[in-house]
Amino acid sequence: MGNLPIVVLVLIGANILFSYQGFNNAALFEKYKFHIGGIKAGEKIRMFSSGFLHGDWMHLLFNMYSFYMFAPIVVSYLGTVSFVIIYVGALLLGNLLSFYFHKNEYNYSAIGASGAVSGIIYAAILLYPEMSLYFFIIPIPIPGYVFGIGYLLYSIYGMKSNSDNIGHDAHFGGAVGGYVLTLLIMPSLLKTSLVMVVLLAIPIVVLYFLVKSGKLNV
Repeated sequence: MGNLPIVVLVLIGANILFSYQGFNNAALFEKYKFHIGGIKAGEKIRMFSSGFLHGDWMHLLFNMYSFYMFAPIVVSYLGTVSFVIIYVGALLLGNLLSFYFHKNEYNYSAIGASGAVSGIIYAAILLYPEMSLYFFIIPIPIPGYVFGIGYLLYSIYGMKSNSDNIGHDAHFGGAVGGYVLTLLIMPSLLKTSLVMVVLLAIPIVVLYFLVKSGKLNV
């Protein structure tokens, strides 16, 4: 990882160090995880700190590997300051959406950098939509925009079915944060990549109408 931008290394290091502390300190883990009851009691720091905690090494590794793959693209296009704005903004928006969907579930809790990483992934796809992604189970490259749309549609499905232990709402909120903040930082994309901007907005519109129509309970 020697050629990675310094800001990427710092964020990976912060996630590893804080997660490691959480692995070995249950009190710290409980104090800083995302928890509806705690947030309603005024512990707003959980909205941010939970993004640096992980459940185990596999959870941490998956998030950091995804971050490592996409983060340099965003830094190269937008620079360090804008990159940090997107990372933090996506983290917070992901947790805000989780709070919105689970606000009446006092004991609901969550952890992980997935919201922030999702924001970086969506920003990278928006900035470099011609990228190709490879997966072990699929022998052909997948266009980045196809992955982005599919990722959010799957997140909507996960939110609707509520059949696993994955924070799909945080993933979705983080991706939306990355999308919106990237367009605010680089509005020229609305001219140079309008078709891609519209395509990547499809899952966001789908979620909006599902919520408005009552087909996705909040």
